[in-house]
Amino acid sequence: MIVFAIPIFSQLETVMRHVLNWFHSNLGLTWAWSIVATTVVVRMLLVPLTIRQIHSTQALQKHAPQMKEIQKKYKHDRQKQNEELMKFYRENKINPAAACLPMLLQLPVFIALYYTLKHFQSNFHPGAHADLSFLHFIPSISAGTTAHWGGYVLLVVYVASQMASSLFMMTTVDKTQRTLFMVMPLVFVFIIARFPAGLVLYWVTTNLWTVGQGLITRRLVSRTPAPVAEKRSSRTPPKDDGSSGNGARHESPPPKPAPSASQRPRQVRRKKRRTSRR
Repeated sequence: MIVFAIPIFSQLETVMRHVLNWFHSNLGLTWAWSIVATTVVVRMLLVPLTIRQIHSTQALQKHAPQMKEIQKKYKHDRQKQNEELMKFYRENKINPAAACLPMLLQLPVFIALYYTLKHFQSNFHPGAHADLSFLHFIPSISAGTTAHWGGYVLLVVYVASQMASSLFMMTTVDKTQRTLFMVMPLVFVFIIARFPAGLVLYWVTTNLWTVGQGLITRRLVSRTPAPVAEKRSSRTPPKDDGSSGNGARHESPPPKPAPSASQRPRQVRRKKRRTSRR
């Protein structure tokens, strides 16, 4: 499998190299801002899939009580539970995979940028006077993240932005899963610290995009209200649904017919007495 994957990685690296070179040569951006511009273009291309992700998330939130009932009903039979859930998804036109598509489609971009930065010196030949810095606190985007104190600042921004983006993306999961997603950046930061600084810059940019997108979505898209169960007390009268506890149906008495003209009581009009004038 690795033999077939190497040509794919090489082609992805070639495409990323041309994209970064176009932003740097034609628009006059530095290499660091070329990475930011590439990230923005990728996220703009993923906007249609992001809209589907939002609709899928709202549908999952709307039908969450029914899904929990299915899981509770077939909790001892996982195969039957999965079959009933898939049937429920088809009937209500829910696609759970739509929530993961934007993240999965960014994986090739992440891999291509990793290999481009890894072979940056041999691919671009920037020279000694090339500007590889970012905002004057990252000296080189091709160097390791922890090679300079600015990389640690970038890692702190990564952890904060990843936690904030998780809050907007994981709105339908329970508290346990949400806590897990909040702890994951603290674990991954030790792995990402070994990557080039430009790769962390890409991930920070896409996290900030997700946060801004979540803020705009909350303002424009109405939030799906969660179904609230009816609270009943000992004084709450039972609902009269037309059937008793033993299954017998209560029949209401038929309405009384209107009285006919002959049966109506006779009204007697009194004559007014005329007073004679004297």
